[in-house]
Amino acid sequence: MKNINWYPGHMKKTVELIQNNLKMVDVVIEVIDARIPVSSRNPVINRLIEGKPRVIVLNKKDLSDPIQNKRWIEKFSEEGCKAVELNCMSGEGVNKLYSLLESMHGNTVVTKLGRPLRMMIAGVPNAGKSSLINRMTGKKSAQTGDRPGVTKGKQWLTLSNGMQLLDTPGVLWPKFEDPDVGLNLAYCGSIKEEILDVADLALSFIEILKKSYPGLLMERYKLENLGDTPLDTMEKIAEKRGFILQGKRIDYERCARTVMDEFRSGKIGKITLEEVK
Repeated sequence: MKNINWYPGHMKKTVELIQNNLKMVDVVIEVIDARIPVSSRNPVINRLIEGKPRVIVLNKKDLSDPIQNKRWIEKFSEEGCKAVELNCMSGEGVNKLYSLLESMHGNTVVTKLGRPLRMMIAGVPNAGKSSLINRMTGKKSAQTGDRPGVTKGKQWLTLSNGMQLLDTPGVLWPKFEDPDVGLNLAYCGSIKEEILDVADLALSFIEILKKSYPGLLMERYKLENLGDTPLDTMEKIAEKRGFILQGKRIDYERCARTVMDEFRSGKIGKITLEEVK
């Protein structure tokens, strides 16, 4: 599959927005996708906020492998970075986030600077930043969606306890040096599907599941065995689901979209594509 890159013009503006507002905040909350804890960490953001206190939020804990979540929390801790796993849609784990912020600043309502804590929330598209903000504010203050690029501009929001949040649009970086990073982001829906060949994407994804989560793949699609190749496996899935066109031809497009949608929604199971090394 060809290398994937997606860097619209508004993302360059977002980098500038983060850079220009960084001095106004006390801590950065970096939201990453727990299924891809490496690929969903933007190296540009990492470089920009170096030296600024931060908390890493491993969002989508409900969709990721719980064993791997714990290992990643430990890994970040060993690197001197505070991290917490969350389900931003349900709010599970938000109290732990507040506890971490309090441990860093003593009082989140009035900091040592004599004013409410100011936070910036940043991350890649579709990582869950807006869902987290809505949980923290208790209302739909930020736009949310299941596709990348929903949040358009910066928003300053005040919480009921006085804390202030700066939301920023999701931002990728100009070039993925490792092609696997682009693939992982595409698997998890952080890259617009319009630029992707969904059938090829699903085939490469099935290849990963054949190696790492074969049981989940067989259970979800009621397969007695997996095919020798990803294509064989996709055809077995299509036959089980009845994705057949006239002339008994396989509807590869429909099958591919189904597999990717069911991974992203957690229907295949709790899956983490990047393990701690």
